[in-house]
Amino acid sequence: MKHTEDPEEQRDLMEVEESEELREVKEKSEELSEVEEESEELREVKESEELREVEESEELREVKESEELREVEEESEELREVKEESEELRGVEEESEELREVKEESEELREVEESEELREVKEESEELREVKKESEELREVEEEHHVQPGEKPLSRSKTKQTKNKCLKKRAKKSFTCTQCGNSFTTKRCLDVHMRIHTGEKPFTCDQCGKSFSQSSNLNLHMRIHTGEKPFSCDQCGKSFSQSSHLNLHMRIHTGEKPFSCDQCGKSFSQSSSLNLHMRIHTGEKPFSCDQCGKTFLCASVLKTHLTIHMKEKPHSCSVCGKSFSRLPYLHRHEKTHTGVREYMCFECEKTFTTADNLKLHQRIHTGEKPYKCSHCDERFSRSSHLRSHEMIHTGEKPYKCSHCDKRFSQSSYLKSHEMIHTGEKPYKCSHCDERFSRSSYLKSHEMIHTGEKPYKCSHCDKRFSQSSYLKSHEMIHTGEKPYKCSHCDKRFRQSSSLKLHEMNHTGEKPYKCSHCDKRFRQSSSLKLHEMNHTGEKPYKCSHCDERFSRSSYLKSHEMIHTGEKPYKCSHCDKRFSQSSYLKSHEMIHTGEKPYKCSHCDERFSHSSSLKTHERIHTGEKPYKCSHCDKRFSQSANLKTHEMIHTGEKPHTCDQCGKSFSIKRNLKRHMKIHTVEKPHKNYNLVKNYRKL
Repeated sequence: MKHTEDPEEQRDLMEVEESEELREVKEKSEELSEVEEESEELREVKESEELREVEESEELREVKESEELREVEEESEELREVKEESEELRGVEEESEELREVKEESEELREVEESEELREVKEESEELREVKKESEELREVEEEHHVQPGEKPLSRSKTKQTKNKCLKKRAKKSFTCTQCGNSFTTKRCLDVHMRIHTGEKPFTCDQCGKSFSQSSNLNLHMRIHTGEKPFSCDQCGKSFSQSSHLNLHMRIHTGEKPFSCDQCGKSFSQSSSLNLHMRIHTGEKPFSCDQCGKTFLCASVLKTHLTIHMKEKPHSCSVCGKSFSRLPYLHRHEKTHTGVREYMCFECEKTFTTADNLKLHQRIHTGEKPYKCSHCDERFSRSSHLRSHEMIHTGEKPYKCSHCDKRFSQSSYLKSHEMIHTGEKPYKCSHCDERFSRSSYLKSHEMIHTGEKPYKCSHCDKRFSQSSYLKSHEMIHTGEKPYKCSHCDKRFRQSSSLKLHEMNHTGEKPYKCSHCDKRFRQSSSLKLHEMNHTGEKPYKCSHCDERFSRSSYLKSHEMIHTGEKPYKCSHCDKRFSQSSYLKSHEMIHTGEKPYKCSHCDERFSHSSSLKTHERIHTGEKPYKCSHCDKRFSQSANLKTHEMIHTGEKPHTCDQCGKSFSIKRNLKRHMKIHTVEKPHKNYNLVKNYRKL
């Protein structure tokens, strides 16, 4: 080390070594101003070396990623842990919160390197020695080319050559991780990287106890507790706690989706979303549940799935007390109390509580069905619909009832089924006391009170309370019958109708009466049948005291009071109160008899007539009198017979008060009171026989 006898230069040298006072040296000594410029350029070179291929920019803060930080992000387990906690709010669609925190840290780290670089010179001995050597060499150059009065100033090119020499020496230094071999240009970067291997998280939140490996991550985390959101969108006013969150949000307004899938062309606003999407093509599901073995595309979905096994619901609604396993579910639920529906479809002006629901709804207008079944050509607008559909092919039914052995392909079906065992009906009508096991049932029921029918047929003016009813109705206009029987050529508009029809071929009747041995194909038929045993008739006429077991019976009955007959025959002027009566009547004109007896060639226009006829061949008499052993082939005949035992005569003449057990006997009696007397010689014949 070369010494100088000038005390002023010694003092200047000390001020160069003390990095925090370099600017004062510049003000005090014109001779060392070049040295200070060299030091500043050295810092710029250091930053450009850390950013490697990134060129020097006028505003260094606009540089987004340095090569060292990309290496840290790619290889560190801590970044993977951060990435696993990422998609808590948007599932597979949003970056991890802590990954964005680390990206935010990269900006802060660069600022720290700019602002605290001089302090690091003091703290790190190796860098200090390098700075000293460079400073000495610069001073030697200054002494050799010292400008005396009247002499020419030092050439700028010579100074530049000396500076480049120093920079080359500075660029040779490197700090290498002994665990994984990654190299870093500063010891600080190496120290931060080493915390990945050691698991050290020295910065702890005093509010919730969560720990972090970097102080900047802690500072960002504290904004959750303080509610601080300093970064605001200039388009919609929404605020964010981190600038990276704002940058991602701005892509919603700009529509920018720079990351594209090379398999299907779908674009994404975030690289993490593209990476997750690629697993759909590769079939990779790296995250497995240790309870049931089910695999998932991402860790956040696995985390959500594990709450099913734990039965843990830590998030409770402050209004109604309902609990949820995830915070986003609670936030979505709370909107039902506030009535906030901030997302609106511009096609039909329908509003939604979440952006995801709006996105799914818009596929109705666009017709987009991106999810294709791997077993057939069926396509779906939602991945959940695809999964449910594919279970039809695989026969998978993973959800088993805890009360019986029945299994289901979806958890919602299981939940609804178990309510049959528990009798739970949590949804109550706000207009009456009726309760329901599903919210959809409640919604449909309340439309009866409000009279709301939002779905209008595009072919006629008829309106419906449910979209499924509209869809079925429009098939009448189009003639579409997409469901074909596998046993015969008959086709149906609805899958439920096909299912019921195929039971005719298979003879399946899964619903058995608890009072007798009779079985039914439909649960609704069983429910109506059991009302015969219980005597329940919940539907009362508003015009008289007559009660009915079915709402359709009530509706037909009330038409007697109103005289309404909306169904007119196309062949004659006769009108009917029910469409089934019209259909039966028109068969008289057409001569159609679609139901043929399997024992003889007799044909019938009604299936009930065929059923009654076939009992002649089989001798079946399923209806037994409760008072004697007599049996009947028809329930009407049994009912008439039992009136003999009970003495019941429900049909009374309004002219003379005489009662009859059979309605046709009353009808015959009424002719006595009327002018019409078709059998006018009846008494003469009677008297003649007496003679």
